[in-house]
Amino acid sequence: MRLRFIFMVLICIRLSPVTVAQQPVQIYTADIHHFWDAYDKIWSTPDTSLHMQILDSLFLSKATPGLTAIRERRNYTAQEYLNAIRNYPKFWTSIRPNTLKADALGTELQHGVEALKKVYPDLRPASIYFTIGVFRTNGTTLDSMILIGSELAMADSLTDYSEFPEAEQSARSAFFKTNPLHDLVLLNVHEYVHTQQNPPVDNLLSYVIFEGVAEFVSTYAMQLPSASPAIAFGKAHAQQVRLAFEREMYYYNNYPKWLWSNADNEFGIRDLGYYIGYQMCENYMQSMDAADAIKYMINLDYTQDAQIGAFVSQSAFFSQSLDSLYSAFQDRRPFILGFEEFPSGASRVPSQTQTITAVFSVPLNGLNTGIDYGPLGAAAFPKVTDRYWNADNTSWTLVVELEPNKAYQLQFSNNFRTSDGLPLKPFLLEFSTVE
Repeated sequence: MRLRFIFMVLICIRLSPVTVAQQPVQIYTADIHHFWDAYDKIWSTPDTSLHMQILDSLFLSKATPGLTAIRERRNYTAQEYLNAIRNYPKFWTSIRPNTLKADALGTELQHGVEALKKVYPDLRPASIYFTIGVFRTNGTTLDSMILIGSELAMADSLTDYSEFPEAEQSARSAFFKTNPLHDLVLLNVHEYVHTQQNPPVDNLLSYVIFEGVAEFVSTYAMQLPSASPAIAFGKAHAQQVRLAFEREMYYYNNYPKWLWSNADNEFGIRDLGYYIGYQMCENYMQSMDAADAIKYMINLDYTQDAQIGAFVSQSAFFSQSLDSLYSAFQDRRPFILGFEEFPSGASRVPSQTQTITAVFSVPLNGLNTGIDYGPLGAAAFPKVTDRYWNADNTSWTLVVELEPNKAYQLQFSNNFRTSDGLPLKPFLLEFSTVE
């Protein structure tokens, strides 16, 4: 281990007598310094064939567990890092001084975690890693590690985004103008809460509660307003946002409209799912003792439908019960009316049949499709040579080659959807061929 790295770790861990679970908050910033070593060497080396080797030897191969983890979480590749270094020199020049402030943040971060421990005494230790990523997260977690994407989390209104593709500039501008660097401690406390929570399951309601708990508890502990514009917007437009979420809560494909993405929704505000979960928590807090409420919310088990349902019910956030909202969603979903080659639901067709055409109850978006094996697996899946939509997207055709005297299955999935994202009811097509 190089002396520089040893020294870096020592100055980045605040050895304070005030502890969290009998340990100081551990803060690691070595990845930032390694990145800038690689960055400078790359820009001073005319031979571009050496750049990948430099990036690896000075940055990637020296990765802390935090850099390794954030690359795993966001699938950052070495080529992406190299492309970003070459394509955005103005950005990197503008962000560099901010990233170098990480070494001095120990006291502020310690105070933030101490505030969290006051409202949640069962707080377990976690480590904070300031890393450099490639623009896909300003903060996430893995196990007990808090992973800060410093290239985003330490930006401010002076950060230069002019080199980014034109399609990205509006979103970059809006994000940088919120001065995320100024709310870095609050972000870290938010992520610290995540290290204490049980993992969410893969549905939108679970995710918004998971994020809402972290946002609510962190702001409550710090006695600060949320830095997310979504919270203020949601409160100012509560009914419209709630109704939109109620309509889309059970959609399988529109997470980016509500979480972790650009403002790709009807309101033009990113991460509105944070508001949904935050408001549930705020409502829930009014019904019981604050300390008990915080402990309960942090320890929610997302695999237990009854527990999540009870929390949602007691929060009194939605206009109807979850069962009623789900029933309404199911009633609105498009479905398969039938198949042109299977009149009146016939299940036996000639082996010379060359197409399978699904007819939908309403026009779909003409883009998203999804077919898979049925319970019988690959052996019962027909050979597909082509596929296409009809002119008005009310049907979709597979061109197939079938064998005689064989049973087939095709699973039409909910990846089919309408233009506003409403997913198709899944359908299992089963048929057999004759001579």
